Amino acid sequence: QVQLVESGGGLVQAGGSLRLSCAASGRIIFSISTMGWYRQAPGKQRELVASITRGGSINYSDSVAGRFTISRDNNAKNTVYLQMNSLKPEDTAVYYCNVLSAGNAYWGQGTQVTVSS
Repeated sequence: QVQLVESGGGLVQAGGSLRLSCAASGRIIFSISTMGWYRQAPGKQRELVASITRGGSINYSDSVAGRFTISRDNNAKNTVYLQMNSLKPEDTAVYYCNVLSAGNAYWGQGTQVTVSS
């Protein structure tokens, strides 16, 4: 059974910080190539926020570069984190964990991040 468990969303004032976590379990963890975070704001398409490969290559969207940091558990390699600093109201969205494993994409249930001005 494949499971992605997300945590860490919530309400924060502009300029504040939040840390998201996503832990993958099940057979997929043995073939994970990339883990990442996407977000979807109301009325907008889902967009990539950040991703990290098995080898440690990292990609950020232009809108979060310099403010957000993605990292991966050094031991188990099945947990990904997103440290979000200097949050802005435009960062408000549902954030989804995404895992690529053996050519398949898996999604978490989503966690709400709301940034008040």
